[in-house]
Amino acid sequence: MKFAVLVFPGSNCDIDCFKAVEQTIGQPVEYVWHTATDLSQYDGILVPGGFSYGDYLRCGAISRFAPVMNEVVKAAEQGKFVLGICNGFQILLESGLLPGAMLRNRSLKFRCHPATLRVDNNENPFTTQYAAGELINIPIAHGEGNYYCDDATLAELKANNQIVFRYHGENPNGSVDDIAGISNKAGNVVGMMPHPERAVDQLLGSEDGKRMFTSILNAWREKHGAAAHA
Repeated sequence: MKFAVLVFPGSNCDIDCFKAVEQTIGQPVEYVWHTATDLSQYDGILVPGGFSYGDYLRCGAISRFAPVMNEVVKAAEQGKFVLGICNGFQILLESGLLPGAMLRNRSLKFRCHPATLRVDNNENPFTTQYAAGELINIPIAHGEGNYYCDDATLAELKANNQIVFRYHGENPNGSVDDIAGISNKAGNVVGMMPHPERAVDQLLGSEDGKRMFTSILNAWREKHGAAAHA
């Protein structure tokens, strides 16, 4: 399985994502600049956190028009696996790959600390190695992580089991229904504000993020058959 880690001007979590793939599943991974116009060689696409284009206009609003995002949309339509983390989640929302929008944290302050998440959907390709309802420790670092959608969209997310993670205990940003991460209807595109790539080793305070990467590798292998193990 080959991964692309997208890099926009202002990305600052791309190295973390790259290292997480290397450390957790040892698969080929490459940085891909925002001007790229072909992602056909990649099976998984990571859209990392940071402050792409300085977060001008809105978080992710300019990145949404980068040439590479046309290719991300194509990849998603082809069923390839796409994970947007923090600013990456914001970019996926702006691109229409996921429903809803992101607002300033309710406190109007940047929040950077560990957060407890509940795994609400362990049938998603990124979460199969977690137990349903499991509580995991994944750090957050954002100023605009207050996920919002209207009532009709929220009802649809619930009906289709698209809410992957919820905050447990404290909701650090005020997001609707305590949402920390969602997927598209097909389940191959996931966006989340917490940073699983920063929780892959106990030295970092938690290794609860590792299973997101091992889950997606297993999902890809199952999708492509036994030959993928070779």
